[in-house]
Amino acid sequence: MDIDVGPVDPSVLYEQELHVSSAVWEAQERGLLRCQEHTSLLHQWKLTDQQTKLVDKAGFGLFRRIGPMTLNNSLISALVERWRRETNTFHLPLGETTITLDEVSLVLGLQIDGDPVVGPKVGDEAAMDMCGKLLGKLPSAANKEVNCSRVKLNWLKRTFSECPEDASSDVVKCHTRAYLLYLIGSTIFATTDGDKVSVKYLPLFEDFDRAGRYAWGAAALACLYRALGNASLKSQSNICGCLTLLQCWSYFHLDIGRPEKAEASFPLALLWKGKGSRSKTDLSEYRRELDDLDPTKICWCPYERYENMIPPHVKAKLSLGRSKTTLVCFEKIELHFPDRCLRQFGKRQPIPQKVKRRDRKNRRHDDLDTSMTAACEEWAERGDHIVDGPGGGNVVDDGAYMEWYARISITKLNREAFLENQVMNMIACMREFEEAASGISMERLSPVEREVMESVKDTFSSSLTFGGWQEVAVNSSYGKRRRRNEQTSTMNNFGGGSDLSSLLLQKDS
Repeated sequence: MDIDVGPVDPSVLYEQELHVSSAVWEAQERGLLRCQEHTSLLHQWKLTDQQTKLVDKAGFGLFRRIGPMTLNNSLISALVERWRRETNTFHLPLGETTITLDEVSLVLGLQIDGDPVVGPKVGDEAAMDMCGKLLGKLPSAANKEVNCSRVKLNWLKRTFSECPEDASSDVVKCHTRAYLLYLIGSTIFATTDGDKVSVKYLPLFEDFDRAGRYAWGAAALACLYRALGNASLKSQSNICGCLTLLQCWSYFHLDIGRPEKAEASFPLALLWKGKGSRSKTDLSEYRRELDDLDPTKICWCPYERYENMIPPHVKAKLSLGRSKTTLVCFEKIELHFPDRCLRQFGKRQPIPQKVKRRDRKNRRHDDLDTSMTAACEEWAERGDHIVDGPGGGNVVDDGAYMEWYARISITKLNREAFLENQVMNMIACMREFEEAASGISMERLSPVEREVMESVKDTFSSSLTFGGWQEVAVNSSYGKRRRRNEQTSTMNNFGGGSDLSSLLLQKDS
């Protein structure tokens, strides 16, 4: 049975045929995603007081407190099925929502205002030179500790995880750079090959004061957006990026798979520290819960209660969460669309502007350079593009926006639930036709039409009594229009043609 899963209007979700939801509908389950975030050994790094001060200078003083987090692969896999890279948002039954810049700052404690995290490409020879200069030691290519300008995380930990007590200032800096490279490689810039990190980030830590002026949080979000977009394709089986951020975002906003909170502290990811678990709930159950999401299960503005514990320097930059801007991290360029999720800022949600289609294939290097220049220019103007929306607190207009959203999105992914809904809608249509047919005067019909009508009535009667079907109400205007179309199609299939259909539809109207 072929089913058109939608959307009705494909102008927004124009990549549906590539999306994992299309595979779900075809009963081609890919199983759980392999989550590539490697935080389990972070606690084995022993930092001296000098190192801690340098880490603070580099902008990671708050972030390093989070440490290892247990990931719920089933929940993450279910969330990825709702992510759309066309809009960089989750498409849930109640509307769009996303991870915004301010949330990166609140959850991870990373700076979201500052210079873009960019730099030149690094070849193998340059990578070795950088390691020698900034780490003081070289990884061994023969032992596969370095490959394609990437070093293994376990080499960094084995070589630099404990700084000698009598180390010189230069040695302390080398060990601290190694720690920072390990930290970002296992968390915010984690890749699908998991156990390696690119040396291209290392020069950013040459000067610790300079490192502290980068917008690490914006770069982390760019990487997570890209990772979510890649993982949402039905051809993928892995997901990387900062999955701690993704999981904590879900815990704050959605009452699905949420553990008990720990004692409140900052950054807010610490609320879930040690509270994660490898859930026994499977992917299909989380999928159903997201399908059935109602207003009691979602919190649009979850951070208001923690306002008193947010450091002033973090609070001063939170307005960037509403910046419609471009996020950059080296070659990754991603768009930030807070205008599609204004309810997360206590605003009413209007119909957002159209998103320009992005050509993700066959991009030439010079095109990428041009795009990067433009992206950095847009980022430089981030403060000039703070979006606002109608007032009204958390009141949601379920009129124009939700009607529009129902046409451009896919709100149900569970195939069985959708099929059941379609069957019940069909029964409701048949019930209406039975009632309409019963009200038609046979005296006005020709003998042929009368014979067809009797056959139709008998068919409806036998079909609706089989199995004890119950009547279903379909109340939406879209449902009524769709029902009327189904009525016409149904009658044509019974052989009555347009004349019989028009008789019933006239009676129905």
